[in-house]
Amino acid sequence: MTPRLVRGVVLAICGAGVAGMIVASIVDAEGAALTFGLITAGAVTCLVVATAVAGSGGRPGAVDEARAARVEQLLGDLVAAGADEETVRRLVREASNLRTPPTGV
Repeated sequence: MTPRLVRGVVLAICGAGVAGMIVASIVDAEGAALTFGLITAGAVTCLVVATAVAGSGGRPGAVDEARAARVEQLLGDLVAAGADEETVRRLVREASNLRTPPTGV
């Protein structure tokens, strides 16, 4: 299931849940209104968890294979031009973590 599909399902459940709560309240069915409210709350909780797990890319830790191959090719070009391979690889590791705060801070 994609994050977009999860969001759509949750929105449908929430819409039906709110409508169910309103109708149940109108007909004085407190138990049914509470049940619809709990189902809606559960759906929203699932959305929060799915978003936290999926992140923005849809899969945690997903690797763009084409980009990885391109980086490896560029790394090989630099090494072939005379750069120290370990230094270049260290540079790539540091650059790939620019958006992640350093550990121990």
